Amino acid sequence: MKSTSPASAPWLILLLCLLLSSCVIFRPAPRNELENDLPRSFSLYETGEKRIDRWWKNFASSELDALVEEALGGNLDLRVAWARLRQVRAQAVQAGARLYPDLSVTGDGSYQRLENDGGISEAEEYLLGLASGYELDLWGRIRSEREAARLAVQAADDDLRSVAMTLAAETANRWVDVISLRLQKLLLEKQLETNRIYLELVELRFFMAMVSALDVYQQKQIVERVAAEIPLVEEEERQRLHELAILLGRTPQDLRGIEAASFPDSGPFPDPGLPADLLARRPDIRAAGRRLQGADWQVAAARADRLPAIRLAGVASFTSDAVQTLFDAWYLKLAGSLTGPVFDGGRRAAEVERTKGVVDERLAAYRQTVLAAIGEVEDALVREKKRRQNLVLVRQRMATARKALDQATDRYRKGLNDYLPVLTQLISVQELERDLIDKEAALLKTRIELHRALGGSWTDEELKTANSEW
Repeated sequence: MKSTSPASAPWLILLLCLLLSSCVIFRPAPRNELENDLPRSFSLYETGEKRIDRWWKNFASSELDALVEEALGGNLDLRVAWARLRQVRAQAVQAGARLYPDLSVTGDGSYQRLENDGGISEAEEYLLGLASGYELDLWGRIRSEREAARLAVQAADDDLRSVAMTLAAETANRWVDVISLRLQKLLLEKQLETNRIYLELVELRFFMAMVSALDVYQQKQIVERVAAEIPLVEEEERQRLHELAILLGRTPQDLRGIEAASFPDSGPFPDPGLPADLLARRPDIRAAGRRLQGADWQVAAARADRLPAIRLAGVASFTSDAVQTLFDAWYLKLAGSLTGPVFDGGRRAAEVERTKGVVDERLAAYRQTVLAAIGEVEDALVREKKRRQNLVLVRQRMATARKALDQATDRYRKGLNDYLPVLTQLISVQELERDLIDKEAALLKTRIELHRALGGSWTDEELKTANSEW
């Protein structure tokens, strides 16, 4: 029987340890219990047209298209999310680096000169060395930490996509707000002109001693009330323009390219799909799920940390008293160590419990995120339906109010009634006109919210383009 030489024994030990290191004992179990609890469909499900991924193009506005593209390229919150993603990626590289041996080089040189009664002596010494260390991942602790870090990177990437989706929706919402306020201002100026005409009519009848001064003062109050509202609308319009500019990454004073003054068409109603589709389309759900998976891997790492660890170290060193003979004398040292916890006051066991608590927390957060996402779609669907019904009724009511105003005005001119019915109907019509603009804006913003709640995959290409521009 052939014996093994002592020189080959370390290499056999190293080979055995490497084979053992490929065995991962601690691994989290897969999770799929939540998918079974999802509803089969949305309660107000109605079949719509196939969704355009870049949903803002449904509004058929080149101005909105340009604003969203600019926001995705210049918004500072989005850049913050990019920076956080870079940090997490670097941390993942650090976590995975421990799976490989580290290697460092050392160099040293010294010169010594001594003077004594016997004369002068000189001594030189040069040292060049390599040192390496490696921990055998017998129980999968380092792999678990690397997997948790990898999932953290994916979660940060999904956070970035959530910011982008919210940013697109907020940009569109501010744009609609600006249009609404501009329409409100135009309407108030038109109402102010109409009210002045009514005031002239009342004043003329007053000069003819056909009505009292009270009618004049009542109509004058209406003129002054409408005139007082115009500066407030201008103020709010300016604030929304400032907010929109900041979303685009501009200074608040930079208002170029924001010229729209009429509502766009909301486009075809999108097919909402099924609640289960949100798990793939919503990046906030994906991020919550990946953080849950990462917590499972952290539990595996904490459990593996309670078992012994094997560490290897190797040193190769060259030393000489002359540079030209440096590589003639060298030595090699290989060492291994086994360490295992005996008593730590319960620290490692407490870490396992802590990570299990993190899992429970993130499981609840994941469930809450999924339920909130389904709720957002449900809310948007019911708002879309009910606000359309409300808008039809408001238009009917306004048409009726205008007919009543015409009747009251005609009877007033003929002297069949006093000015109060005219005043009442005039206020009602003008309030309904302003309310109609608010309702139309709210309906557009509801459609925007529905698109945001449904998620999508458009961020893949848009964020790649934005990142390349930076």
